[in-house]
Amino acid sequence: MDVKEENYRKRMYLGQEGNALVQLLVLNAVIFVVLEFVFVTFIMTGSSKDSFITHVYNWFVLPANPEKLAWRPWTLISFMFTDQQLFRFISNMFWLWSFGYILQDLTGNRKLIPVYLYGGLAGAVIFVLSHQVFPDLRAQMDTNSLAAANCSIAAVAVATTVISPDYRIFPMISGGIPLWILTLVFLLLNFSGVANGDLATDLAYTGAAGIGFLFIYLLRRGWDGSLWMNQFFDWAGNLFDPDKKKKPKNKKDEFYYNVAGTQPYKKIPNITQKRIDEILDKINQQGYRFLTSEEKEILKRAAEEEDL
Repeated sequence: MDVKEENYRKRMYLGQEGNALVQLLVLNAVIFVVLEFVFVTFIMTGSSKDSFITHVYNWFVLPANPEKLAWRPWTLISFMFTDQQLFRFISNMFWLWSFGYILQDLTGNRKLIPVYLYGGLAGAVIFVLSHQVFPDLRAQMDTNSLAAANCSIAAVAVATTVISPDYRIFPMISGGIPLWILTLVFLLLNFSGVANGDLATDLAYTGAAGIGFLFIYLLRRGWDGSLWMNQFFDWAGNLFDPDKKKKPKNKKDEFYYNVAGTQPYKKIPNITQKRIDEILDKINQQGYRFLTSEEKEILKRAAEEEDL
């Protein structure tokens, strides 16, 4: 990665509005902190941990019993942001940052959240269905539940790896470690619950990982499963921010040129703030690799001018 690419990726990921990875990390962290605060409050007021789980925690995690789920449908979403185990939470946020950063780097800013949600929903459906299919699990249906972001992160990890399995991390170590090795370590850690008989959870992880593969498989064949979801998010965002200018769909890139030279003319991209913002937005939406050679040249010249 050269200087101008590094400069603009840093600007995109750290300073740009709507960073999907930051939003997911912050949302997970906020919910974790709020639940821990409520838990401490319960303990300080003399209530037991069981009371907290019954009256608070169970309203956010996914119940294995479909009758309970019918009364708590929001848990299909809330469970993938809910956790009470500190070390598992820290581990999950590390894996989410690791794979999410690479996924945004390769595909832009609007694929991470849909893959995260698809993976969580797939895991939830499989988790509930498995308690209906297997007799041993059916006996535990009233007490079992699913929580934490593991299913969602499994989908993100597999999607990222399918896009570029030879993507290298830690390049200072013998040229780097292939991404697929990192993914394998993550999956093995998640599936280690099989030894404890946690079949339903591991089936959920497997289904979520499969959704990550399916998402990229369909994307390569022209069906983008993130479009409708992002359109919904945009619509919802416009409801709460009516003054925000809505970007036109399928807008063609505008080009700006200066005419110079004598044979008979030479096209030189004219660097304007508007043009730079459009290129940064394209990086945000699609990824740096989708830039044209002209757009890359504009970023290079703009980076050189900033260094002067």
